[in-house]
Amino acid sequence: MSKQWTRRMGLLALSAAVLTGLAACDKNDRTVPGAPSVSAFNAVDITGADYARQFSLKDGDGKTRTLAEFKGKVVFVFFGFTQCPDVCPTTMADLAEVHRRLGPQGDRLQGVFITVDPERDTPAVLKNYVRALDPSFVGLTGSQDQINEAAREFKIFFQKVPTKDGQSYTMDHTAGAFVFDPQGRTRLFARYGLGADALTADIKRLLSGS
Repeated sequence: MSKQWTRRMGLLALSAAVLTGLAACDKNDRTVPGAPSVSAFNAVDITGADYARQFSLKDGDGKTRTLAEFKGKVVFVFFGFTQCPDVCPTTMADLAEVHRRLGPQGDRLQGVFITVDPERDTPAVLKNYVRALDPSFVGLTGSQDQINEAAREFKIFFQKVPTKDGQSYTMDHTAGAFVFDPQGRTRLFARYGLGADALTADIKRLLSGS
C-alpha cells in the first residue's frame, strides 16, 4: 500500500468526519469542528448534494409528511431524540430563537425534528416535545425501518448506547442539521453549535433568494 494512497484515504476520512459530526447525548458531548466554508454562508454549503433530498414520515397526528409539502419555506431538518439532554434541545431552541427573530418572515421557516428513537418517541411524545419548543415545529417518526431509510437518505449516523447500569440507553447520533431553500433544494449542513446569530443570517439569505 503506497504512502500516497494512505494519505489520500486519510484526507477523505477527515472530510467525512468534518461534514458529519457526531453527538453522544450525555455530559461529555463533543462534535467535530466544521471546515471553513468558502461560501457566503456560515453553515457548510452542500448545494447540489445527491443525498438528503426527501423524507416520508408521520407527525404526531398520524399524518404522513414529506419534504415536498413545505416548498416555499426554508426547512430545517434535524435528527435527534426527545430524551437527549443537551445537543437536541440546544439545536431546536436556537431554531426557535431564529424563528422569533425573523418576525413576519418566520412563517416561511419550518422546523422538522425526526426521531432516531422511535421506540420511546411515540407520536404523542414527539408532538408535545416540539410544541414546547415552538408550536410551528413538526416532529416526525415511523417504523424502525422507515427511520433507517430516512437516515440513509440523509447520511445520518445513529446507534443505541446502553447506560452504565444497563437499565436503559441513550443515543449517539449525527449532531448537525440540514437546511433546504424555498425551492426545496438541499443547501446547507448546519454544524452543532453554529448559534442563532449565524443561523439567522444564513436563513435570511436563503429567504432572499441567495
